[in-house]
Amino acid sequence: MRKKVLVLGSNFGGVTAAISIKNRLKGDVDVTVLSVSSKFLYTPSLIWVPFGGRKVEDITFEVAPTFAAHGIEFVQKGAAKLEPDLNQVIDTAGTVHSYDYLVIATGTQVDLNRVDGFKENATTIVNPDAANRSAEAWRKFLRDPGDIVIGATQGANCFGAAYEYLFNASYQLRKAGIKKQVKLNYVTSEPYLGHFGIDGMPTGKFMVDMFFKKENITGYSNVAMDHIDKDNVHLSDGRDVPFKYAMIIAPFLGVEAVKSCEKIVNANGFVDVRDTYQTKAYDNVYAVGTAAAVAAPYTTPVATGVPKTGYPTDTMAKVAAENIVSQIQGKPATKEQAFGEIPALCIMDAGNNGISLLGDHMLKPRKAAILIPGPQNHAMKIALEKYMLWKNKGGYVRLP
Repeated sequence: MRKKVLVLGSNFGGVTAAISIKNRLKGDVDVTVLSVSSKFLYTPSLIWVPFGGRKVEDITFEVAPTFAAHGIEFVQKGAAKLEPDLNQVIDTAGTVHSYDYLVIATGTQVDLNRVDGFKENATTIVNPDAANRSAEAWRKFLRDPGDIVIGATQGANCFGAAYEYLFNASYQLRKAGIKKQVKLNYVTSEPYLGHFGIDGMPTGKFMVDMFFKKENITGYSNVAMDHIDKDNVHLSDGRDVPFKYAMIIAPFLGVEAVKSCEKIVNANGFVDVRDTYQTKAYDNVYAVGTAAAVAAPYTTPVATGVPKTGYPTDTMAKVAAENIVSQIQGKPATKEQAFGEIPALCIMDAGNNGISLLGDHMLKPRKAAILIPGPQNHAMKIALEKYMLWKNKGGYVRLP
């Protein structure tokens, strides 16, 4: 009897896992993807939406044709309840989806309640709606400029996006001819500028400090945000940072359906996994990408999370897919790849400049790591966007 694989989510992890499993078994498996969204979103390019560099439709595509081309059923419904003891998921319409193997690639939800006043007084860019609202706020700001606060709250982990947005904002201010009349501030929970949530990289602090000095940016590190009102970010150490425009990266939480399945998640709703990306509680349930829990191998005075970006997600999904294929073939799930040992590959855009971050491991200890600055990184960021949209739309998941 053909096995059933159910994949929750249709972005990086969902596309890679679903198509990899179907292809590896040469179609001899039933794969269904259940997702609240009908579109794949290239999340890294959301940094450009507020500045008009991209529209959301430029960085999305409909996933149904991609899945159909690979013989995969797509159901545009969100998961409402996970029942791993019964090997089933109930969707938001009440339909029951049974499975032999489950892959959780649902992504996350943003915790806008971590800092009082966040929702009412600041913007963010972690999803299309938020990025569009931030774009509207930016256009309003340009008509009546003032000081800017960009940053990441305590518990946040997407520091790369915060830095990219900061440097792109500086570039846009210069293009608009108002750079000298705006004080640009960066507030972060990182213990030092250039920590990035990965305990830093060689020359990282020096390079970020150099960028800050060149762009005349004031940095506030190793600090929490107490609350945000209509024109000030109030810090936990008593300092106030005034603003006319604020874009803040908040922490993430597991989506509600996953978060409510207490047998498999931690306190923040992320799924506890092994290095095989099987859950610790169930051998036939996997989690990849931002839905998976990652423990920081370091401690910081102010809570600082670990970033989980597209490349690690792709790697995690391939590991999970290989293990599910092995299990279906009657073999043990032995493929392992510890999150911290996944290579660090990131391009940080800065408008017309940027930095490439390369390392043999995401997290320490590392044997090799390097940061490469220069304007070529902006071109590389654009090229990577085009490549990843082409790759995922075509279902070419065996490619890196």
